[in-house]
Amino acid sequence: MNPSIISKSLLIALPLLALSACSSNSDTDSAAMEANKAAMEQAAMEQQAAAESNIETDGIQAIELTEEELMAKRYSDAILEKIIQFDFDTAMIKPEFTSILDAHAEFLVNNPEEKVTIEGHTDEKGTPEYNIALGERRAMSVSVYLENMGVLPSQISVVSYGEEKPLNFGHAEASWSDNRRAELVY
Repeated sequence: MNPSIISKSLLIALPLLALSACSSNSDTDSAAMEANKAAMEQAAMEQQAAAESNIETDGIQAIELTEEELMAKRYSDAILEKIIQFDFDTAMIKPEFTSILDAHAEFLVNNPEEKVTIEGHTDEKGTPEYNIALGERRAMSVSVYLENMGVLPSQISVVSYGEEKPLNFGHAEASWSDNRRAELVY
């Protein structure tokens, strides 16, 4: 054979041989690439689902906290109002104080471990004996109202101070009006 034909043949064959040795099975590569792509897509979907789940859970918790906060605010606002005023020489609860008592009742019904003492007070008019009795009637009036709203009698205690613990120490109608009250003490 002619050396130049052999060299030309080798020149053509060697690069082809080298190229064929470097190439891989395209079916195997594409299958591996598809498997990797599918695994990556699956992982991405799982991460997105987990993130959405966390967002939904966080949203639910945020809503629950908001409702709990609103309930706590409503209770605290009502419980801050602890004084029920009465007219002269009466133990009848005025209509403007029923919403305060309703909120206290709701708080006590929802928290059966809580207890309240209702203190009855009067102005300085009348005898000490009469004022003690009137203060007790006022405290009992509030107690009966709360019990009618579902509060357990075991959660309530009643005491009368009559004129002994005035809220306002003045000696005029405005002062006396302030002292005609029942106080809810937790």
